[in-house]
Amino acid sequence: MEAINLAGSTVGVLAEDGVILAGEKKTTSKLLDQAKQHEKLFQLDDTMFCAVAGITSDANILINRLRLTAQQHAYSFSECMPVEQLVTSICDLGGSVRGALGGDYKQGYTQFGGLRPFGVSFLVAGYDTHHGFQLYHTDPSGNFSGWKSYAIGVNNNTAMQIMRQDWKPGMKLQEALEPRHGKLSFWLRELTAKVLVKTMDTASPTAERLEFGIVYKTPEGQVKLRMLKDAEINKLMADATPKEGEEAAASAS
Repeated sequence: MEAINLAGSTVGVLAEDGVILAGEKKTTSKLLDQAKQHEKLFQLDDTMFCAVAGITSDANILINRLRLTAQQHAYSFSECMPVEQLVTSICDLGGSVRGALGGDYKQGYTQFGGLRPFGVSFLVAGYDTHHGFQLYHTDPSGNFSGWKSYAIGVNNNTAMQIMRQDWKPGMKLQEALEPRHGKLSFWLRELTAKVLVKTMDTASPTAERLEFGIVYKTPEGQVKLRMLKDAEINKLMADATPKEGEEAAASAS
């Protein structure tokens, strides 16, 4: 749990028309090949992806298991696996001691001596035809729960407090292009950026330290995953970062 609480801030928010996951990368270097290296966000199949906080090597084992399970389901039933069913697949004991000792089930590792639980928490976002867009959190104990917004990693309590205040039913994934009622509407990506600004340990967060991903449905009805580009992330974070005048006004009030 200590590794999870010290990991970079990781946020997931559910909207009517999609889900967004965002995370702070702790390992940053201009020498890293960003096309081959991911620290926070990982695609599971065509309609699901996840964000991790904790020990990345532990996460890799479980992510490989999730990907394999999703592909086995798609091969057997010719459809994408339901989101909750996939999350359950790594949280359950698996029905046998051998399955628990095999290394791929989180809850089984809490029942046997000589085994260390996986030191990682997941936020899993996705879409299925049964329940639409969904967001789940799982912890090392094997417990999982569905959320409308959730945060893991450093300063997660601060992030949850902000989201409890600002998350509202009916929030949309896309940015507003036109003002409503005299001011810009508060949209999902702006909320995510605001939470990260408040929880990260830097005054000017940029795309170098962040990963943003969304799962959404196109006008044609096709579900897609997309990683936000650096220019989009930089604009979101710049808009969410309080300006000097705003900071002074907030302090005075």
